[in-house]
Amino acid sequence: MVRLKEVHKNFKGKKGIIKAVDGVSFEAAPGEIFGLLGPNGAGKTTTLRLISTLLKPNSGEITVFGFDTVKNAREVRERIGFLTSDMKLAGNLSPRELMYFFGDLNHIDRKTVGKRIDTLASYLDMNDFLDERISKLSTGMKQKASIAVSIIHDPQVIVFDEPTNGLDIITARTVTEIIKDFKEQGKTVIISTHVMSVAEKLCDRVGIILKGKLVEIDYLKSLYSEYGSEDLEDIFFAIAEKEGGLVDA
Repeated sequence: MVRLKEVHKNFKGKKGIIKAVDGVSFEAAPGEIFGLLGPNGAGKTTTLRLISTLLKPNSGEITVFGFDTVKNAREVRERIGFLTSDMKLAGNLSPRELMYFFGDLNHIDRKTVGKRIDTLASYLDMNDFLDERISKLSTGMKQKASIAVSIIHDPQVIVFDEPTNGLDIITARTVTEIIKDFKEQGKTVIISTHVMSVAEKLCDRVGIILKGKLVEIDYLKSLYSEYGSEDLEDIFFAIAEKEGGLVDA
């Protein structure tokens, strides 16, 4: 279970203080895919970085299975896998070598990591390129390697920031199927996206974030019923209009 309670995160900008995350509260449960939806710059990525301990909130509380992300950061990192679109794998290491490296970072013994590598290589269909240099891999292969690196420690919580961003249609389909499988395994899955069709395919519940504020949170079926539409994009723009638009005046 992931819980956020009145979380705030501010940054200093040229024009003063920027409220990147402004009083956000929500929960995401095991066996659920929760989607954080909003335009670029709305606060999605910052929220996920706060959950993943990469940033500390200015105020509020975030817990992952009862562990506070500030007070118990190591315990949180042991339970969470974070895949961000900023994670660009490169260089001369192979996916196998990278997984051993990240296993070491997570203080997992190499025998256990070896077994996990075998499992993930089969699961993600990576055996054909497991020992190739990252620099020689296609975008889809690199994405699979990134997923493997992010979950080598078998986390309880999976956090994906824009999971299909920049991927071709075949690789994007593979990634969405993997995310669905994580749900079936009983893991807590949180994704961010600005692509409403991705959310429609994957999410059980969604939270819509605009200008750092979580303005709507509900099950997809409930939103369809409330707004009389099964087009999430139309619902998103209806909510945005109700909240005063997508950008500040």
